[in-house]
Amino acid sequence: MKNVIFISPNFPTNYWMFCKELKENGLNVLGIGDQPYHELSPELKDSLTEYYKVDSLGNYDNVFRAVAFFSHKYGKVDFLESNNEFWLEQDAKLREDFNIPGLHPADMDKIKHKSKMKEYYHQAGLVTARYHMVDQWNDCIDFIRTVGYPVVVKPDNGVGASHTYKLKCDDDLRHFLEERYREYPDVPYIMEEFVNATVNTYDAIVGPEGNILFETGNVTVDSIMDTVANCSESICYIRKELPQDIIDAGKATIKAFGIKNRFVHLEFFRLNEDQEGLGKKGQVMALEVNMRPAGVFIPDMMNYAHSTNVYKIWADMVAYGSTLQPQFGHQFCIFIGRRDNKAYINDMQAISNKYGNKIKSIERLADAVSAAMGNVVYIATFDTEDELNGFIKDMVASY
Repeated sequence: MKNVIFISPNFPTNYWMFCKELKENGLNVLGIGDQPYHELSPELKDSLTEYYKVDSLGNYDNVFRAVAFFSHKYGKVDFLESNNEFWLEQDAKLREDFNIPGLHPADMDKIKHKSKMKEYYHQAGLVTARYHMVDQWNDCIDFIRTVGYPVVVKPDNGVGASHTYKLKCDDDLRHFLEERYREYPDVPYIMEEFVNATVNTYDAIVGPEGNILFETGNVTVDSIMDTVANCSESICYIRKELPQDIIDAGKATIKAFGIKNRFVHLEFFRLNEDQEGLGKKGQVMALEVNMRPAGVFIPDMMNYAHSTNVYKIWADMVAYGSTLQPQFGHQFCIFIGRRDNKAYINDMQAISNKYGNKIKSIERLADAVSAAMGNVVYIATFDTEDELNGFIKDMVASY
């Protein structure tokens, strides 16, 4: 029997399903988290062989001692994972310290730093946006004079749209430099030319030889950066079928980065217009790699869209390196996050009445994530693109 340590199995709340499928595959599932055991959900408790509570998951010594305890009690740890971007670097250090296969600290630069990713994307034959590591005014201005405004600045090692800014003029740049050096003097920022494009993803569960056990992808209608800035609806949908150019880009990226034994979320741009130095309208270019599943509800949306169980496929990858989990009919599956401060023409009851069993769930989000994702989230499935677009129109129409 393999021993698998799952870091933070209680967050996100749907991650207990990874643990459930691991246990059903006959593995020892050993959880480490900072939530008291009695507060864990009954489903998670039933999915764990044992749970070790630490004072803080951010304290490496605490987590190290937990892994050492499990290693002493159960023998060699065969697999360690959190499937969480926030713990990616700590997971890697734990694997190295306990001789566990997988990503180690030496792998972190190319998968955590946006500037380092570009080299590997180029190896995959993909175009990337030009960039400049933010330093002083004169050098930033020189770069901007080359690529033009607007430019996007964000932490070189960051998650999502946190601390991401779109600079449109010299005054924006001046303000950013003043605030950035005052608030985050030690955080390296990357400045990139603005790309007028739509984000498309290639999401995959990758086996031990780089083989693809499952693949899908989504489209983000507006960027998270624009959604937060404009306080607009957050809209993302799983594709019914992946375009071949996204499949090709995804597989080339997996090969270039040497990805194995992981659930990955690879981001690409599809150009909305011809852009000098980048390509023609419709062309695919690289954005970022994420060595974990897409966030929040997306794994469940994958299940709805493809009539499958990605938690089971991932657990099969861990246990067997392959899967027999079936994937049936394909549909679009859409996520729309509405805002409390908008008066919508179609209220929740009207949407529920019109779309009936197309609606898979309606859920209110915590305030901590509502800025990026909306206050109330609707998830629905559709067979055709016309139905999908009709739903979007009904959902965003406001007074």
